[in-house]
Amino acid sequence: MDKIRIHGGASLAGTIAVSGAKNAALPLMAACLLTSDRLTLTNVPTLADITTLARLLAELGVEVDPGASDLPAFQPNSIDRPLQGKLALTAADISSTTAPYDLVRKMRASVLVLGPLLARFGRARVSLPGGCAIGPRPVDLHLKALTALGATIELADGYIEATAPQGLRATTIRFPFVSVGATENALMATTLAYGTSIIENAAREPEIGDLARCLVAMGADIEGIGSDRLIVRGVATLHGATYAIVPDRIETGTYAMAAGITGGTIELLGATLDHILVPAQLLAKAGVELAGTNRGVTARPHNGRLKSVDADTQPYPGFPTDLQAQFMALMAVADGRSIITENIFENRFMHVPELARMGARITVKGATAVVTGTDELIGAPVMATDLRASVSLVLAGLAARGTTTISRIYHLDRGYDRLVEKLVACGATIDRIEDNP
Repeated sequence: MDKIRIHGGASLAGTIAVSGAKNAALPLMAACLLTSDRLTLTNVPTLADITTLARLLAELGVEVDPGASDLPAFQPNSIDRPLQGKLALTAADISSTTAPYDLVRKMRASVLVLGPLLARFGRARVSLPGGCAIGPRPVDLHLKALTALGATIELADGYIEATAPQGLRATTIRFPFVSVGATENALMATTLAYGTSIIENAAREPEIGDLARCLVAMGADIEGIGSDRLIVRGVATLHGATYAIVPDRIETGTYAMAAGITGGTIELLGATLDHILVPAQLLAKAGVELAGTNRGVTARPHNGRLKSVDADTQPYPGFPTDLQAQFMALMAVADGRSIITENIFENRFMHVPELARMGARITVKGATAVVTGTDELIGAPVMATDLRASVSLVLAGLAARGTTTISRIYHLDRGYDRLVEKLVACGATIDRIEDNP
């Protein structure tokens, strides 16, 4: 298993092209199941999660074509590295409506095939996704939304068995709390339901808007895009489309913090400042300025040493939980004390002991972490525990004195497209090495 090795201390400078958002790409891929026509996605990030979902779709009978000259046409289990750039998906000849456990267990987002399969074919059998390293993320809201649309759902042998032989019927769905995945499943399902559906307390993340706009390009009738109230008038069929995936706001925020923690300047090509307004405000208070350009966003330090700033995670448009670990690494070298509160997921402070190995001063009580800034982090061997935790260790390693070695970096491969290559281009001394036992 590979490791990442970082010799810290370099001030980063240069440009980074922000990749397409993983959290937008995955539901967009699932949306191909809503039509027999070809759905072509561009700006597809090079990630292991993309390949995992591609394998699942191929298992269902979707024709998956990476659309890149150096990759062969996709066959189930034939590609052992992530897809890249462009992805054409054709669900004309679905051979199965069962999403098996051995594929779903690898990635919770696989449950997003449930709504599209049920809406188009009237049946779906999808494995329960199981637990998660950062706390439980139940699918209850997904199932309640589909039941409200007229589906019959049973849980048997670890699978969700859903049927709607007469099709789904429009209704009003009101989520008791915001859920991105449940909103996505409900949104896709209602596009083919009979009548007009209303989704209230819908998630507002840019990735939801991206899915909605792609569905509209496929012929769906959706009002209220970007708000917490979506009105969906069901149509008989959807058609194909070509759609560019929105740039990844989490990648944008992560590399902006890389600039801040190393005292450097990075231009993030293609980034959208409007998608990270709250993180940008907190970074400005901390001493990292983000400014929009005609090519994206530039991140640079201002007013000397970083200053401690409190943060608490909230659903969009609040501060995202997916930037919490990175912000904690930044605050570990800031002047003063910051309080970081995690309101979205349980167990999302697993990076704290690893940062502490590098000299960070952090105490945790329940959902709150108190970070007291230190003058210097020291390189050390550390271990990634989840996707965002892993990249927080990369940020800490970039700022630390000496060498940091990060193990279990398969987490990074799930969510960061060509991270080592991008950081090297900005002057980081970072490489990927084989772990020789």
